[in-house]
Amino acid sequence: MLSVLAARPAVRAAVIASYILLVEWARALVSTAPRAAAVVLVLGGLALVLAGAGWPAERLGLSTSHLGLRLLGGLALAAVLLLPAAARASAAPILPAFLVLPAIVVSIGEEIAFRGALYAALDDLGGAPVAIIGSTAVWTAAHALSHPTEFLFAVAAAGLLLALWRWACKDLVGPIVGHVIADIAL
Repeated sequence: MLSVLAARPAVRAAVIASYILLVEWARALVSTAPRAAAVVLVLGGLALVLAGAGWPAERLGLSTSHLGLRLLGGLALAAVLLLPAAARASAAPILPAFLVLPAIVVSIGEEIAFRGALYAALDDLGGAPVAIIGSTAVWTAAHALSHPTEFLFAVAAAGLLLALWRWACKDLVGPIVGHVIADIAL
């Protein structure tokens, strides 16, 4: 099975995208149960991290070179991701303390899955344009059950921004940092 995935980029990309969508949609449906949100977010985030299993860290964009610049880039991404919320909100929403750790886990899992493994698989399939557009499309579809329809444009824009960063900087650290900060702040 693994040899088929390695030899056929289209199959590998389809399997990774299907797995991610299954995890995200299951997480969205189960997290509506009372008192399940924190556990479901953590388990879903850990399941998403598994999408990156077997990929070299460099291929996922997880190099440690220039780590300070990557972290600074993550802070810049967070600022951009938070701009729409800052412009529309009179008072910033406060994430309940019991959801901070689950938000961190799911943010890391989503970045490893979408801009790590899926991006790499789509890049193998058709280069950067396919990786950027494809990972953004799957990202948006994955959030269709957990976000109101009118919010999906902002979700797509965030996915596109993070995918463009991944392409331009060959980096996943910045998107992880930006995503974690944005999820905790929102």
